[in-house]
Amino acid sequence: MRNLITDVPGVLVGNYHDVQRASGVTTVIFETPACASYVTLGGAPGVRDTGLLEPERTVDHVDALVLSGGSAYGLDAMGGVQSALRLSGRGFAVGNVTVPIVPGAILFDLLNGGNKDWGDEPVYWRLGRLSVEAVNKDFVLGSVGAGYGATIADLKGGLGSASCVSSSGAYVGALVAVNALGRATIGEGPHFWAAPYERNAEYGGLGWPAAFPSDALTLVCKGDDASPLIGANTTIGITATDLALTKAELKHLAVMAHDGLGRALRPAHGALDGDTIFAVATGLRNEAVTPRTLTEIGTLAADCFARAIARGIYEATALPFPGALPAWRDRLAALDRRGRLA
Repeated sequence: MRNLITDVPGVLVGNYHDVQRASGVTTVIFETPACASYVTLGGAPGVRDTGLLEPERTVDHVDALVLSGGSAYGLDAMGGVQSALRLSGRGFAVGNVTVPIVPGAILFDLLNGGNKDWGDEPVYWRLGRLSVEAVNKDFVLGSVGAGYGATIADLKGGLGSASCVSSSGAYVGALVAVNALGRATIGEGPHFWAAPYERNAEYGGLGWPAAFPSDALTLVCKGDDASPLIGANTTIGITATDLALTKAELKHLAVMAHDGLGRALRPAHGALDGDTIFAVATGLRNEAVTPRTLTEIGTLAADCFARAIARGIYEATALPFPGALPAWRDRLAALDRRGRLA
């Protein structure tokens, strides 16, 4: 087990980012077309081709899913991925042509210090194309791909992933680009809200604080408390399993997976969040799906999302620009032995 979404059979991930632009793209490619749906619970989403993922729509399978920085400019990344897949013969057959099905979602990272003056052609189509060339089973977490330019209220965000196995042996995984409006930690300390779900000290093994700090439940958002930065947030991700689920079942799986955002971030699903989760089934495991099965898979997906969010922040490094938010490891280094900010 890699503790990555690629533990799910049939899933590959490619990351590419532009250091100068402080932004990037993460692409998930399925070795064979996979059934997918999605749910958006944030108030300010940015998505492409998600309408076809509704259970009543005609197209049942996707070739890839894309997470991108760049706000609405990042929607070009899906076109770059689509172009690369077309050249390899992938896609939905329409007469004598094929159309790769590549939905995706974007996050806002335009105010993180990178040079966004790209002239008359945004860079995201190229970043999407290059992310396809990087697909693999193994990939690093933190400041990479769609998580490269991501931030949260008071720390550097990042790309996170986690996986687990159900009681019957089905694989479940999550991949997330954490660019939240709020916090992932309990107050200004190093402890993660996702602490109860941690496995094998994957994000430091700190557990809960000995006593919750007085600011644990204080609402802290990007910008200032009264008027957070509009659009400067969104946590987007993908949950995957090797079971054979229908689009309707995947829609419900995405709903349950969103619980992981509520467990790991405060706040989540706000009016200025674009929180979107895709749910995918590669269908490579021959197992009957019962309501109990779906409930267990959904519970595990939510747990994986909470873990992936904490891992993305835990593994991140600060951007190399003046005034950039510190990484979680920078905050840990600033603590004295009693666990207080120095």
